[in-house]
Amino acid sequence: QVQLVESGGGLVQPGGSLRLSCAASGFTFSVYVMAWYRQAPGKQRELVATITGGFSTNYADSTKGRFTISRDNAKNTVYLQMNSLKPEDTAVYYCTRYRLPHGGPDYWGQGTQVTVSS
Repeated sequence: QVQLVESGGGLVQPGGSLRLSCAASGFTFSVYVMAWYRQAPGKQRELVATITGGFSTNYADSTKGRFTISRDNAKNTVYLQMNSLKPEDTAVYYCTRYRLPHGGPDYWGQGTQVTVSS
């Protein structure tokens, strides 16, 4: 069965960095678009970044230039490097797989909490 397991969240000061990981299993990872979303308290879940199997990336305007999505198809893992973190980046971050051939998210991880605070 499809499984997505996030890790790497935590508490960080403003201006700091974190790297999130999402270990995938149960499907042919390399052919799927993968994405990171986040949900802050009282807000809707929003897209952070996507990456195709061919390593093309796309970012939300709020994270462009600060966050980097990447993947290692040999390790079935997608990453989110987050730099210059701001308090407004505080949220639960979710890893997701997009359905083929051109669909939206179909499987989600359990989420990992990121808190940016001094």
